[in-house]
Amino acid sequence: MNTEILLNVTPTETRMGLVENGVLQEIYIERSNRRGIVGNIYKGKVVRVLPGMQAAFVEVGLERAAFIHAADIQGPVKNSESARKQPDAISSLLHEGQSLVVQVTKDPIGTKGARLTTHISIPSRYLVFMPDTQHVGISQRIEGESERERLRNLVLDCMQAEGLTDECGFILRTAAEGAGEDEILSDTRYLQRVWNKVQERIKTVQAPGKIYEELPLHLRTFRDFIRPEVDKVLIDSKENYQNSQDFAKLFVPEVTEKLEYYPGERPIFDLYSVEDEIQKALGKKVQLKSGGYLIVDQTEAMTTVDVNTGGFVGHRNLEETIFKTNLEAATVIGRQLRLRNLGGIIIIDFIDMEDQEHQRQVLRMLEKVLEKDHAKTKISQVSELGLVEMTRKRTRESLGQMLCEPCPHCHGCGTVKTPETVCYEIFRELLREARTYDVNAYLILATQGVIDLLLDEESQSLADLENFIGKTIKLQVEPMYSQEQYDVILQ
Repeated sequence: MNTEILLNVTPTETRMGLVENGVLQEIYIERSNRRGIVGNIYKGKVVRVLPGMQAAFVEVGLERAAFIHAADIQGPVKNSESARKQPDAISSLLHEGQSLVVQVTKDPIGTKGARLTTHISIPSRYLVFMPDTQHVGISQRIEGESERERLRNLVLDCMQAEGLTDECGFILRTAAEGAGEDEILSDTRYLQRVWNKVQERIKTVQAPGKIYEELPLHLRTFRDFIRPEVDKVLIDSKENYQNSQDFAKLFVPEVTEKLEYYPGERPIFDLYSVEDEIQKALGKKVQLKSGGYLIVDQTEAMTTVDVNTGGFVGHRNLEETIFKTNLEAATVIGRQLRLRNLGGIIIIDFIDMEDQEHQRQVLRMLEKVLEKDHAKTKISQVSELGLVEMTRKRTRESLGQMLCEPCPHCHGCGTVKTPETVCYEIFRELLREARTYDVNAYLILATQGVIDLLLDEESQSLADLENFIGKTIKLQVEPMYSQEQYDVILQ
């Protein structure tokens, strides 16, 4: 598989696209005026404790107070399994006015503030450093038992060499598979240097204040997204290409030879049709090659995906047609979840399949596609209603939330009242006004479509209303109004 990473860098915005076999799979966008804060460490101040929710609000210097749950607060070490699962009462852990060192685990999304934890972790290329946990963990994606054992022993040896055996813990990331002693030792030392600086800042920073800031997107790409299967990384900014080379030489030297500067006149995202894919990903409808299609509907509560056969009529029988459509849809859904960065609860309404084996194969295809996903996913079996329920970890805004805002006309509901509905609302308003006020005439201000309807199809109804209330009704087009807007002016 040919895998490339594209970095489009401007002073106001950085965009990273992951392209596999010429097709965009993931897109990450970071704007200079509203950078993501996941991974940032702050010294916060507890402003409100909510015993009924086992949570608290913490002021860390953001627009809105951040939220922390009792389960995310480092408490006393517990011995029994049941005690570990049950968090202590929030009132015994925090009090108002208390200073607290916290890390952001989820960006502010919509009206919700950032989500926090006191379990600090700092990532590098191969390791995640956990200063408060005496444990060595290994990514579940590293499957070979002998490789897992080798890496565990390697980290333990490095910890012993650096005198860290009783102080902290590490998690080996997926990228660590096949890494040697020098790479692991280098990462261990780097993380120690970072943690020492963080500790110094903790002593000097006043709450609320920032202690540690995550790397910008173009540097985070080398740490988190470069895999052995990545063939090259194209950067269209000369300055950032040089910065990236310096960073790679220090921390990920094996990536240096994959870096390329793109000096072409044609924008790099246009060259790979990334701009077109972004525009398509903002729409609800996703076409399948077979002729079927998906409807992806994102709401605050959950995301729903509906699968339809559309123009695909198949060749053999109905069950085979449905199976092929669902199989193709499973592949496309996996890509769309990554591309749109959809998180939270996701409900997939595949076309009903009678054959249990077909259901199993479609689920297996969905699981296989999601194996490439950086975000953690969990899929349930097909329910009695034929729905597949799944979750995908949400830490940042989705593509639609980042690039779009609710429509000022429909206020995010996706529909507006028809001109006919608005006409009947105007009739009811005129009747209310006629019973309340004694005036000479009424002036109706509305959009062109509503006025045209009143003058054409509803002209008889308007004339009957004039006779009934005994007043003249005048009409005037107001081009600045939305379709639902109107005003009744008393004259």
